[in-house]
Amino acid sequence: MTDARGGVIDYTWRGPFTNREVNALHGEAFGHEPGEHDWRARLERYSLGWVCARDGALLVGFVNVPWDGAAHAFVMDTMVTGDARRHGVGTKLVAVATEHARTAGCEWLHVDFEEHLTAFYLDGCGFRPTPAGLIRLA
Repeated sequence: MTDARGGVIDYTWRGPFTNREVNALHGEAFGHEPGEHDWRARLERYSLGWVCARDGALLVGFVNVPWDGAAHAFVMDTMVTGDARRHGVGTKLVAVATEHARTAGCEWLHVDFEEHLTAFYLDGCGFRPTPAGLIRLA
């Protein structure tokens, strides 16, 4: 798929990735030094799937879709490189995740987000606001 920058971005459900590249993308997306997390083990254990967005060999976007094994899936860790932001990559990541959660038989796709991402998730991705609760544990 061609993105708004004119580049060709490939979106792959349960696509290949290395822990190193997802850790680097996570660090860039969330503003911290890259960690050394074992994303592969975490995703294989808890996730319905994930979506990788690649511009050639470069991982430019990623989203994780954990689930409860039945009706509920969740969008987590939506990440896009700085160069690819505001070109539709994040919206397409969520659209692919939505399609595959629906195909898997999920009835609900949940997301929580910081206030500055409201327009992205509600207007851009089609989520609707709903009451929710949160307890900070750490």
